[in-house]
Amino acid sequence: MTRWVVIFDDTPGMLSVRKARGGEHIAYLKENADRILIGGGLRSVPDAPFVGGLWVVEAEIYDEVVELVLNDPYFSPEHRKFRILAWGKALDRSVTL
Repeated sequence: MTRWVVIFDDTPGMLSVRKARGGEHIAYLKENADRILIGGGLRSVPDAPFVGGLWVVEAEIYDEVVELVLNDPYFSPEHRKFRILAWGKALDRSVTL
């Protein structure tokens, strides 16, 4: 199984999408918690508006990660761009956040 990082970059218009689809997005993350291991919003500083997001995903192939992104209720191509990168932990140990 490969670990992937998805980095989302949002336009300012994404804030309205977040408000409208927040509950659906959280439900989607919970439904896919076996593959989307960590997910959360990114801000320039604490308490600033969100400017993007980040996921750590476990999936066999790149296309599975793309499918997860495109099916997320938050995905709005005019307001959210993304990059997918293969990732490997430097130390293979459990981390509790």
